[in-house]
Amino acid sequence: MTGSDAPREFALASADNARLANLCGPLDENLRLLEARLDVQIHRRGSSFRLLGVRAEHAEQTLRDLFELAAVEAITPERVHLALGEHESGRAAVAESVTAGIRLPRGGVRARGHHQRQYLANIHSHDLTFGIGPAGTGKTYLAVACAVESLQAETIRRLVLVRPAVEAGERLGFLPGDLNQKVDPYLRPMYDALYEMLGFERVSRFIERNVIEVAPLAFMRGRSLNDAFIILDEAQNATIEQMKMFLTRIGFGSKAVVTGDVTQTDLPAGRQSGLSHVTDVLRGIEGVAFTFFDARDVVRHPLVQRIVQAYESRTGAPRGDLP
Repeated sequence: MTGSDAPREFALASADNARLANLCGPLDENLRLLEARLDVQIHRRGSSFRLLGVRAEHAEQTLRDLFELAAVEAITPERVHLALGEHESGRAAVAESVTAGIRLPRGGVRARGHHQRQYLANIHSHDLTFGIGPAGTGKTYLAVACAVESLQAETIRRLVLVRPAVEAGERLGFLPGDLNQKVDPYLRPMYDALYEMLGFERVSRFIERNVIEVAPLAFMRGRSLNDAFIILDEAQNATIEQMKMFLTRIGFGSKAVVTGDVTQTDLPAGRQSGLSHVTDVLRGIEGVAFTFFDARDVVRHPLVQRIVQAYESRTGAPRGDLP
């Protein structure tokens, strides 16, 4: 047996059975996930572990980190998935995510992974933040969480949700109703996040009082938004002209977050996305921050991560990191 194939044996704190159960998951589902992802065998007797496989050392370190995290949060398959991504990227320990969180009226939101921690730090310290990357990486959800946090702290007076009303390769035809009803389908991800964080009734009251405002991007022209938290979602569907128009709406005391995935634009052929264009235009501008997410940051079913990676490898799409 080679050195890399040698079994690894270790024990975790045996006195804390609840924490150990949290680590392993119901019917040891978290251990089974680690086995499948790292191609190792995990044998457990109480708090003692025996690991077999070429990546046994990797599995041991992941288990140790997750055990530390199990003291403060539930260890779910999603949490295991993110822990594996942390180690595969060679970044900081999983337990660091404990320090990056947002307190909300209906619970808290904790950053999961290096890029999410960086994203939250950028939003808190910059007036304009871009979150660019594939679906499922938490770009919109974390932006809404930061907006709700600011609203509760009364550092802003209103929340403005903006999205280009571009059909995703389909013809939806005439949409009945008033402006909010027409735009609602495009803003559903942000609404869902708001309902989860504030509750349906409270969100409805805020909308009635115009504390929360929804607007299609085209209707932002000519406005100046002061003391507001503005989120432009699906910004890959904004044209260069629309992006410039939106960015010049930011008024005094306001903060803006722009999210999108430059690989999924629904603009007509031949039109450059304003989101891909702005990364070059605003490079190095003071007060502007960029966070680039990749497939390893996807907080959904592991299959989604593999799908994103497959498309990235086929198209050769660059991540677009700024030097």
